[in-house]
Amino acid sequence: MFHAASSTPLPPARESAHSMPGPRPSQGGTDTPTAANTQNASGAKPAKQRDAFFDNAKYLAIVLVAMGHAWEPLTDGSRAAEALYMTVYTFHMPAFILISGYFSRSFDMRADRIKRLVTGVLVPFVIFEVAYTFFKRWADDDPTQPISLLDPWYLTWFLAALFVWRMTTPLWKLVRWPIPLSIAIAVLASVSPEIGNDLDLQRVLQFLPFFVIGLFMKPEHFQLARRREVKLLSIPVFVCALVLAYWAAPRMTSAWFYHRDSAQELGAPWWSGAVMTLVLLVCSLALVACFFAWVPKRKMWFTILGAGTLYGYLLHGFLAKGSRFWGWFDDYEWLHTPLGEIFVTLVAASVVTVLCTPPVQRAFRFAMEPKMEWAFKRDAAAVARSRR
Repeated sequence: MFHAASSTPLPPARESAHSMPGPRPSQGGTDTPTAANTQNASGAKPAKQRDAFFDNAKYLAIVLVAMGHAWEPLTDGSRAAEALYMTVYTFHMPAFILISGYFSRSFDMRADRIKRLVTGVLVPFVIFEVAYTFFKRWADDDPTQPISLLDPWYLTWFLAALFVWRMTTPLWKLVRWPIPLSIAIAVLASVSPEIGNDLDLQRVLQFLPFFVIGLFMKPEHFQLARRREVKLLSIPVFVCALVLAYWAAPRMTSAWFYHRDSAQELGAPWWSGAVMTLVLLVCSLALVACFFAWVPKRKMWFTILGAGTLYGYLLHGFLAKGSRFWGWFDDYEWLHTPLGEIFVTLVAASVVTVLCTPPVQRAFRFAMEPKMEWAFKRDAAAVARSRR
C-alpha cells in the first residue's frame, strides 16, 4: 500500500544530536546520504541539512506530551479532560517511537555509533534517573526513595527503552518477518505479569512494534500520510476518536495506554491483554498517520525547537511532578474549571516550548550530550587521517 505519493517527496532524513528520538550525527560518516555530505565547488563543506517536517513533528509531539502530563490531575473530575487525555496518549509516544525507529535505520555496532548511543542516551538516562530521585526525595519529602537504574522512574523509561531498541536494530534487520515478530512479542508481554519492573520491560516490549515499524519506513511513507485525502479523512477520524474516548472514559482505565502493565496486573482476564494490544496498535497507527498528515512540511517558527525535544521532555518532568508533590491542583480549585483547564494547557505548552530553546540546550548540554572524549579510546584510523 505504500508508494510515492507525489512528485515532491520529502528530503532525506537528517537528525541532530539535540533531538529526542534520533541518533546523533556521525562524525566519521553520515546516516543518510544528502547533498550536505559532499563538498561544494569551492571546497568548503556546506552545513548539514535538517528536515523541517521531522523537527516540526517532534516539537508538536513533545507539546502534546507536556499537555498530557498537565491534564492527568484533571481527569478525575472532568470527563472531557479524560477523553482528551486518552486520545493524545493513544498516539503521542507511538509517534515519537516510530520516528526513533526511522532514524535508527543506519545503526550498527560501529564504534562511533556505539559511542554516540552511550553519550546521547545511556549517560543522560543515568544522570536524570539520579536527578529525579533526589528531586523526589526533596519535593515529596521522601528520603527513602532509592536510586535504582534497573527500575526507571517517571520519564527516564524512554531512554532505557531507546537504548535497548537501538541495540537490537541489527537483529530486526536480520530476521525475515520483523514487524509480525515484534507484534507477537508485544502481545506476549501484555499477558506476562512475571516480566516485572526491571528496565520497565513491559513498556520496552509493548511499544516495540512502533520502533520496528519505524525502522522499515521510507521517506515516501511519510509523504503518503500527507496526501490531501488523508488530511481530509484525518478530521472525522480524530472526531470519532474523541467521541469513542468520551464514551470509554468512565468505562475503562487509562492505564492501558501506558503499556507498563500486563492485563492481569490491571485486573483484567489474560486474553484481554492480547486484544487490547492489537486494538491499540491499530488505533495508534491510525492516529499517528492523522497526526503526520497535519504536521507542516515547511520551516515554521517552531522548527528550530525540534532539535531540543530531549531537553523539553526530560526537564519538564520536574515541573510536572512538582505540581503534584506541592499540591497545586488541590490548592487551586479553579484549575478544574473549563477556563482553568485551558490555562493549564497553555502553561504546559509554553513551558515545554521554552525548555526546547537553544539557550536551554546550551545550558544543559553537559548532561544531555556530554562529549566524554576522556572515556573512550581514540580511533587509530581517525588519528592517522588527521595527521595526514
